[in-house]
Amino acid sequence: MAPAREWAATGPLLRISAADARRTVLTGQKSCVAFAMILRLRFRLSVAVVLTILIASAVVMLSEEQSKAKWLSPAPSAQKKNPITSTHESIAAGQKIYSKTCAMCHGKTGDADGPAVIELNIHPAKLSDSRLATESDGALFWKITTGKKPMPAYGKRLSETDRWHLVNYVRTLSKQ
Repeated sequence: MAPAREWAATGPLLRISAADARRTVLTGQKSCVAFAMILRLRFRLSVAVVLTILIASAVVMLSEEQSKAKWLSPAPSAQKKNPITSTHESIAAGQKIYSKTCAMCHGKTGDADGPAVIELNIHPAKLSDSRLATESDGALFWKITTGKKPMPAYGKRLSETDRWHLVNYVRTLSKQ
């Protein structure tokens, strides 16, 4: 049955039954609830995205700060003595290893200007720096062995003897 039409002061007025009114109200409420749930879901998703970005930024900043901090070796490692005498043969062996494994980042002369620096956007240590002389052989050996991002650890890649030869060669870079 069609609703009866009445005229109010502002225009036509429709009369609807109470059941139709309840259905309309319930449909409106359901729509509002659904809309609220969508907003909550989007809000939660937005909060999750923002938190993820904040956490990622904090991790990046922390890792950058750690990489800028002075890289110190543990005291027992720093006190370790080089068992290989720095002879011409040892330095030549170290130079051969350096050319294969280190020069890409640290550069041929240790000036931190290797071809990988720009490509990988890294800042390796400048091995030609005279301050390197203050590092003990044990400290250099430990750093070569353990690495520090982005520098890989060479403890399993190079023999202990090769790492000591490398220390002997690196010592010559700051004297050039």
